[in-house]
Amino acid sequence: MPKSKRSKLVSLTKTQKKGREEKELLVEQIQKCVDKFQYIWVFNINNMRNYYLKEVRSDWNTSRFFFGKNKIMAKALGNTPEEEYKENLSKLAERLVGNVGLLFTDASPKEIQEYFENFKKEDYARSGFIATYDFVVPAGPVTRGVDKLPFPSNMEPQLRQLGLPTTLKTGVVTCLYDYTVCKKGDSLSPEQAQLLKHFFIQMAEFKVTLKCYYKDGAINNV
Repeated sequence: MPKSKRSKLVSLTKTQKKGREEKELLVEQIQKCVDKFQYIWVFNINNMRNYYLKEVRSDWNTSRFFFGKNKIMAKALGNTPEEEYKENLSKLAERLVGNVGLLFTDASPKEIQEYFENFKKEDYARSGFIATYDFVVPAGPVTRGVDKLPFPSNMEPQLRQLGLPTTLKTGVVTCLYDYTVCKKGDSLSPEQAQLLKHFFIQMAEFKVTLKCYYKDGAINNV
């Protein structure tokens, strides 16, 4: 009887070796970019969405992005003056804290700043997001969107399960009383986030914030 693939043992040593090799490759790639490009930007992302980051990468396909591996990126640049790959890169490595990344490019700072100043995408908030304003569903027939579209009757049980006090009246989804889905400053629960999505309410905004850039040994804040 053939052995199940599930029963196949993976050597921890091999797994560790593969992980180490991937880290070393990333360090090598970053250092090659240091040699290749004029500018190194540190950027922060608000409300990370992979599909929007993919769009940014596509718009700047002659540049190079690294994101989400702060310790490895810092190691590639050099954590101390003794370790830094080029002059003052250890000071840039100090900026790699939080939800940040590196952008290597030959585009001018003006071009980069203008692009990211204008690249903003609204999106649905996720659980844990801090609500930016109050949202109340008034009593009566429940509608959504700027066109005041009625909810399909088969969605009523789902809305009720999410906490909205609804019922069906002659086939129309109806809210029994004014219901506050969220207040400004609330940390959204999964149910609140899902309700906002059902009502086409987009509170989150994907935005890349530029922190500083490095060129010829100098770090410039923006």
